[in-house]
Amino acid sequence: MPLELSVWRIDVSLQRVGPATIDMERRLEDILAHDISVASPNWMVIGRQVATPWGKLIDLLCIDSDGNIIVIELKRDNTEREIVAQLLDYGSWVRSIPGEEIPRIFNDYRKKYFPKETVFLDEAFTSRFKVKQMPDELNSSHELVIVASTLDTATERIVGYLAEQYEVNINAVFFRVFKDGDREYLTRAWLRDPALADEALPTRGSTDAKGEWNGEYYATFGDDSHRSWEDARKYGFISAGRGRWYSQTLSMLNPRRSGMGQPLRWTWVRWRRHCGKSRRANRPVHR
Repeated sequence: MPLELSVWRIDVSLQRVGPATIDMERRLEDILAHDISVASPNWMVIGRQVATPWGKLIDLLCIDSDGNIIVIELKRDNTEREIVAQLLDYGSWVRSIPGEEIPRIFNDYRKKYFPKETVFLDEAFTSRFKVKQMPDELNSSHELVIVASTLDTATERIVGYLAEQYEVNINAVFFRVFKDGDREYLTRAWLRDPALADEALPTRGSTDAKGEWNGEYYATFGDDSHRSWEDARKYGFISAGRGRWYSQTLSMLNPRRSGMGQPLRWTWVRWRRHCGKSRRANRPVHR
């Protein structure tokens, strides 16, 4: 059970501040989209009203400092049982999103809600979390979060059961508004302590010990109208586009290390030897 919150004024005399009766859940999406730190300082919004392949819309999609994805769904007019089922349905899709798809989701979000500002995911990420670069892997894990003012006790038990028995990374956060004259105050309480919940749940594919890196690189190579895998094989190169999130990875390659490329549409693999520092190709190179 979440803590029951009450608010009192103590500046003049002890006066209890009553909860507001406004439809807060319809305002919360705007509040969270404007400043997601109200829910968690370790999140950044990367999508809003994100369409799933079956036509549903995820209220908010966030990323944390480790590159994991957070699915946020507001209760709105759904029943408690419906919101849990809906969130699990969203999770079944989010877990399959490849890391390279995350920048596209972010770009779509920025174009829709901030059309006059051009910001790429890596720039926003490093600025938000005060880091030098993004994690190498995105969406290695995901979290499901219900946003509501209240939930019935049965739904709270279901959320706890899924988390504790089946290790589903699911939680609920409760927001309430208190009104004092023309001032409004927002309070927050978690169903499950986020810090304890994070410690209890494993990351997808995690192990107790990591093996040593063998010094080899693996790269996927898109074979489409913009670049040809046959050209890459013939002239001995790999390339990246669509912004710095893709191209910056090439700068991590070290001379004389091994690397291999795998075309996205084929299962054929070819080993290549990396023989120099990556650089922009300003003009065609013929051999």
